[in-house]
Amino acid sequence: MRVQVNLVNVPVSVVDRQGRPVTGLHRDDFSLLEDGHRETIRVFQATAVHPLSMVLAIDTSVSDRKDLPFARQAAADLASSLLGRYDRVELLGFAGEVTQVVPFTGNLHELDHGLRALHGDGPTALYAAIAQAANELASHSGRKVIVVISDGSNSVAGVDYDQARTAALRAQASIESIILVPIGANAGRDLGGEHALIQLARDTGGQYFYADGATPLQDAMTRLSLWLRSEYVLGYYPTKDSTAGAGLRSIQLRLTNPTMSHAYRLQYRTGYYAEGTR
Repeated sequence: MRVQVNLVNVPVSVVDRQGRPVTGLHRDDFSLLEDGHRETIRVFQATAVHPLSMVLAIDTSVSDRKDLPFARQAAADLASSLLGRYDRVELLGFAGEVTQVVPFTGNLHELDHGLRALHGDGPTALYAAIAQAANELASHSGRKVIVVISDGSNSVAGVDYDQARTAALRAQASIESIILVPIGANAGRDLGGEHALIQLARDTGGQYFYADGATPLQDAMTRLSLWLRSEYVLGYYPTKDSTAGAGLRSIQLRLTNPTMSHAYRLQYRTGYYAEGTR
């Protein structure tokens, strides 16, 4: 029997009341608990963590066809603003099925070529795309991010919301939701799907942004790039080792200064899956 205790990394964004990222905090400004038990923060990084592994999952179904040209350019700009020498990005397109358009690469020209090749029609396999992205990120180290560009509709059976969420938590990957809104009032909006993308982002420590058309979509990507480059990463070794059993463990993160707690808001993933005894 082998006991395995892995470092758990918790990316966290800190924002003020205006929604602006807060920088300049230190290890002692944070208190971290797992299942209600205080943990010692062993790793603290206040800058963007590398290597970064990012999956761009872009909805190419009929409901988002009008936004596809804008999504291509915004995704290219996001990758070029974030990717460093050791970072990798994968491109998935999803409509009726999920297609790996570009495998993990550090070559932005290869990504641009794949983005130009994106096309699709028909229904939307949103949750299948998230699950596939998470499963492919699971073996990667460093920061893991799934950027989903979609209106939130899921019209393909096979993978449901809970399975997509569980896959992301198991992979320790955040879901960053770029929610495409149909032009004009509420016509054609899938409010349930939008709320699902919001909750997926919250549960995995990601962000969500609304976008409709070229400029708002570009603005959303610019804001996401800023978020990802200004987040903190806290790491700890759980007090409970794998002999305590596999399963979902909750994470609670707080600011130690009461004044900061009232002024700032934390966004982080609320749990992870322990691997158990091997």
